[in-house]
Amino acid sequence: MTSPSSPSDREKVVSKLPPWLRQELKIRTAQLRVDIQDAVHQGIAHWSALASSPSPVDTSGAESFSTWLPAGQWESFRTDSKHRGVSLIQGLAQAVSLWLEMNPAPTVKRPSVVRRIVVCNQKGGVGKTAITAGTAEALAEDPDSLHPVRVARQLVRLSAVEDSDETEAIASAASAPPVDLEDLPGLGMRVLLVDFDPQGHLTKQLGRQPLPIGGDSLTCHMAGEAKGPLADLIVPIPDERFGDRLHILPACTDAFLLDVRLSTVRAREAALERALAPVEADYDVILIDCPPSLGLSMDAAIYYGRRRDAEQPGASGALIVVQAEDSSADAYDLLTSQINDLRDDLSLDIDYLGLVVNLYDGRRGYIATSSLQAWMDIKDPRVVAIVPDLKEQREAVRVKQPLFVYAPKGEQAVALRALAREIS
Repeated sequence: MTSPSSPSDREKVVSKLPPWLRQELKIRTAQLRVDIQDAVHQGIAHWSALASSPSPVDTSGAESFSTWLPAGQWESFRTDSKHRGVSLIQGLAQAVSLWLEMNPAPTVKRPSVVRRIVVCNQKGGVGKTAITAGTAEALAEDPDSLHPVRVARQLVRLSAVEDSDETEAIASAASAPPVDLEDLPGLGMRVLLVDFDPQGHLTKQLGRQPLPIGGDSLTCHMAGEAKGPLADLIVPIPDERFGDRLHILPACTDAFLLDVRLSTVRAREAALERALAPVEADYDVILIDCPPSLGLSMDAAIYYGRRRDAEQPGASGALIVVQAEDSSADAYDLLTSQINDLRDDLSLDIDYLGLVVNLYDGRRGYIATSSLQAWMDIKDPRVVAIVPDLKEQREAVRVKQPLFVYAPKGEQAVALRALAREIS
């Protein structure tokens, strides 16, 4: 069955495909950035060029499927199917299966140098832990499944009203429903979360237990008093959407004394790097959930995120989480001063990966909207994400589940997937 040609000189074709084959086609074309109509066109062309039909495909439960093909191809395909003694549905299933065989899923591109993302702000309560966890979950999601991602038009709309007093327009743009969604494959990265905060919120939120006092810990490794391999302390975050790609190094309350212990350590700014070096080869990305501190431990975290030799600019660095209110701006100034001091004192290249405006709600009025505009006015680092203040994250914390397990299609998860792609 066909309908009149489209403006691109194609005709609409309506047939049937089994749901599993249709889903596999949808995922593979998304992975390869190919239009479904082009994939079907190529599959039919290759199928028609074969000397004989491939093996039969199970088409039980086939459901309606439509696409656009070049004018005349469907009629030629109909004739070829008749000559080969197969139904149109079977022939189409064979053609799609053939295209899938000829176009395998791409392998996940691994960085040559492990990426190190330091999530930080001197102010507590801005949601660093939630952003750290959500970004890691987005980076580790299944590459053979599709997940909704928000197209970054929100920031475009906000930029369009900069240098104006239209705070109502700003609030509307930032709180508008995420109408621009695209289903994309997961990034499939191997990710390690490091809970560097002695309060252990990241560890507890993800349903794991902090390391016991008196045992081995990241603090012991940084202080040169390791009691075993660091890898033995790392535990997985189990869920099929992450496979075995998402792990966490839990916190230990002995980190409250880390600054004191680091004060006697040689080259203390490199202590975190020395501790994590043995496990770096196992991961593509390591995210550090930093405490709200400007002490020696923060120096070590910032040093760890510096640009290494042969590493591309922007691959690693500081991701700063803020809120649309005044105290975040004060804390931001203190943090950037510390980063700039390290840059100058040690001659380091430390990149800013961007600003994340977290827990945003334009309904809070002028303070929220004007503060948001102030963040948008900063061009280096620039705002890379605005994450709304919604109940899903708090509920996920209450039940000790990853946000992407509790509410994988919620607006916060959608925004965090966009953030992960923005900085990857």
